[in-house]
Amino acid sequence: MATIHRRPDTLTVGVLLAAVGGFLDAYTFIRHTVFANLQSGNVLLFCVEATARHWHRAVLLLIPVAAFCVGVLLVEALGLPRVERLLRRPLRLVLTVQITLLAAIAALPDDAPEQITTVTVSFVAALQFSTFTTLRDMPYTTLAESGNLQKGLAAAHQWLAGRRPEAARRAARYTAIVTGFVVGAVLGAVLTRVLGAPAVAVAAALLATVLALLIRETRRLQRRQAAPPLHPGP
Repeated sequence: MATIHRRPDTLTVGVLLAAVGGFLDAYTFIRHTVFANLQSGNVLLFCVEATARHWHRAVLLLIPVAAFCVGVLLVEALGLPRVERLLRRPLRLVLTVQITLLAAIAALPDDAPEQITTVTVSFVAALQFSTFTTLRDMPYTTLAESGNLQKGLAAAHQWLAGRRPEAARRAARYTAIVTGFVVGAVLGAVLTRVLGAPAVAVAAALLATVLALLIRETRRLQRRQAAPPLHPGP
């Protein structure tokens, strides 16, 4: 699989991204009764609507699924060597696109067509899902918590059964990610009910924070690499 993000995420970045994932799921579900992050819910709803012969509603549910597929393929394309030679910072580009699109949704009027929001959020979610996949030395996802919860519980069991310190650390990190998702979902639900469409600007702000953290980390590593080596005294 091509990748544009080769450094593992820090816990802070992972928690912020998980909060974005929870926020967007709550936002789209409250506003449009659609799951716009991972597409299992939309596929299920499509099957329900199709078997009931509600063809128009069924086709509409496939649109965010298609947008998600486009986002995944775009990240794959950005990871190709010939594309990376043209784009020096593809990760920053992806985050900037996410922030811009969410900010654009926040500016839409409340009566804007539902498909504009669901398609855009599905695309944004696909970019995030395909880009951020490793937390320290652990696989994780920032958009759905079943996998994180299972891995966290397995790590907790390993620690309780064998008193393995590394298992305790993994369990703590997965717990932080799940907590971040829950907090983001609560914020998304509350703010969407209060603010309506502009609430999604909060998710854009969280992604802007992630971008700033990644830029700072890159500059720190560059300064470290540029520093002259320390030589022992005579």
